[in-house]
Amino acid sequence: MADQTPISSEFPFESKYVDVLGSRMHYVDVGEGDPILFLHGNPTSSYLWRNIIPHVQGLGRCIAPDLIGMGKSDRPDIPYRYDDHYRYVSAFIDELGIGSNLTLVIHDWGSGLGFRWAHDNADKVRAIAFMEAIIGSMKWEDMPREFRMAFRAMRTPGLGWLMVSGANMFIKKMLPDATHRKLSPEAQAYYASAFPTVASRKPVRQWPREVPISGKPADNVAVIEGYRKWLTTTEFPKLLFHSQPGAIIDEAGVAWCKENLSNLTAVDIGKGIHFVQEDNPQLIGTELASWYSQL
Repeated sequence: MADQTPISSEFPFESKYVDVLGSRMHYVDVGEGDPILFLHGNPTSSYLWRNIIPHVQGLGRCIAPDLIGMGKSDRPDIPYRYDDHYRYVSAFIDELGIGSNLTLVIHDWGSGLGFRWAHDNADKVRAIAFMEAIIGSMKWEDMPREFRMAFRAMRTPGLGWLMVSGANMFIKKMLPDATHRKLSPEAQAYYASAFPTVASRKPVRQWPREVPISGKPADNVAVIEGYRKWLTTTEFPKLLFHSQPGAIIDEAGVAWCKENLSNLTAVDIGKGIHFVQEDNPQLIGTELASWYSQL
């Protein structure tokens, strides 16, 4: 059952910055010990992890970047494709020197980046915790009707620009609609503050076009199906947080994980859609700390 404890809107961390590929990336860095890397997705930032990191910062070095073009990170003039973000995340890991005995905590497109990095650096991975993650490519017919309609529209030239860049619907509507609880005005405002202009929303607009659906984009499908297959061969510890009804990991996705992923711990966090860190962060944090302390 979901924890009904009030969820803080405060961001209780010092902002840090590092130069990555000629741009500054914002990040949180607290605690000491082996690294634990928290990767967010679209359209969020390190703010998503604000109520989870405090549960584990006494167990390791907790690092949470804002992806390039998102949060408080710089906005270079790049396409913001999946490959672009992967280059920056990989370089970020190298710049901080945390690519050894690394535990990943990943969500949404942060999982696409984290799973890919783990696949490419298998000997450096200690464990992975994931929630509402991209565990494979999708098919239009398998998507919930409301998500299918929204993503078809966002991937349509012209209409997608109007929805995401013009009307700012990903922030104003999709973010709150994909959260089971009602976001506080302060949390909603924090997320919105990262994308105040049409130009600043370029990464938010591009991400829906990168989702691997019914064979497109082909390059992303190849990468994601590759790491999906690889994950079924790995023995490192894995932690899955799942909710009801979920969005991209539904009941069938949970069943696939339990059947195909070895050394998996699955935790039911109760009611939740996609942004589960805004629904039940205290339970996620306590279960993450318990699991990590036993690695």
